[in-house]
Amino acid sequence: MNFKIRKLRNTYLVCFFIILVFILTACFSPKDNRAANEIKPITKTNFLMGTLVKITVYGDVDDTVFSKSFERIREIEDKMTINKDTNKSEIIKLNNSSGKDFIELSTDTDFVLTKGKYYSEISHGKFDITIGPIVKLWNIDTENAMIPDKEIIKEKLSLVDFTNLELDKSGKKAKLKDEGMMVDLGAIAKGYAADEVAKILKNAGVKHAIINLGGNILTIGKRPDNSDWRLGLQDPYQPRNEYMAIVKLNNQSLVSSGTYEKYFEVNGKKYHHIIDPHTGYPPENGLISVSIITSNSIDADALSTCIFLLGLEQGMNLVETLTDVEAIFVTDDKKVYVSSGINQDNFELINMNYQLQNQW
Repeated sequence: MNFKIRKLRNTYLVCFFIILVFILTACFSPKDNRAANEIKPITKTNFLMGTLVKITVYGDVDDTVFSKSFERIREIEDKMTINKDTNKSEIIKLNNSSGKDFIELSTDTDFVLTKGKYYSEISHGKFDITIGPIVKLWNIDTENAMIPDKEIIKEKLSLVDFTNLELDKSGKKAKLKDEGMMVDLGAIAKGYAADEVAKILKNAGVKHAIINLGGNILTIGKRPDNSDWRLGLQDPYQPRNEYMAIVKLNNQSLVSSGTYEKYFEVNGKKYHHIIDPHTGYPPENGLISVSIITSNSIDADALSTCIFLLGLEQGMNLVETLTDVEAIFVTDDKKVYVSSGINQDNFELINMNYQLQNQW
């Protein structure tokens, strides 16, 4: 059997695998440029939540703001991880108590579980935070990645059902009804962490910043020259730093889910990391990436996976019912579809190998 796992060459490059931030020079008067140039960026990085975290702030800011931001991310990771051996993880405790009693939750974990269950509900289970048993079977993005036995997948699918996650809002408690159930917050926790970092930065008086948490981008304000942030969407078929489009953001988050970075191959067939909770397999729905734009990164994070799993038609229909949500779909035949709030003012297709299908 021809078996190949594609891994990132350098762990510290993980955060750039779908969205790469680049700042393009806009046309301003010399006076405006001089004023903007006086505001220098300060960038700090750390490795948290299994990925590179990069925080760039424009203007004077105390170093403690960065340390507080990284510590906040670490706190969230400790509470919500299922991959680290820690007695601080409330999700590990919840999973270990499946089929038994309620466990107490912090405000953080209660909020993320509530959000996760909401997106599970509106997607009719296409996004399901109880997908843990299936994710563990595949082990994608590890050296132990494998195609699970069909019967084992069928058995584990019986444990995937968000309606069997009970949340007691009166006391911030949670319970998994059936033994063996597992919550996995990998598709939503980084977005929440980015939002929490933004709160710290804003409370410190920061007006211009970019938070990059493993490819989850959240911007604060505009650029110092009062122009929008310009972010490049990675071309799925080209090496890193090759872009297919430019997206403009202002106080918004951009998160993408795609098939082309985290995957393994068996006999020439790729199996990517986005698993359908209804089938237990990576979907083959013609999409290669979905990018979501929202004000809050937790929503963009969850929706990028949710909308990808729903597919182009159902995903677009859901996006159009939601407030403050826009989407960019890229199909495997290089067609690009955008939601109604995407236009020439905030989106530019720069690679003519791709075709924009719904023109404004």
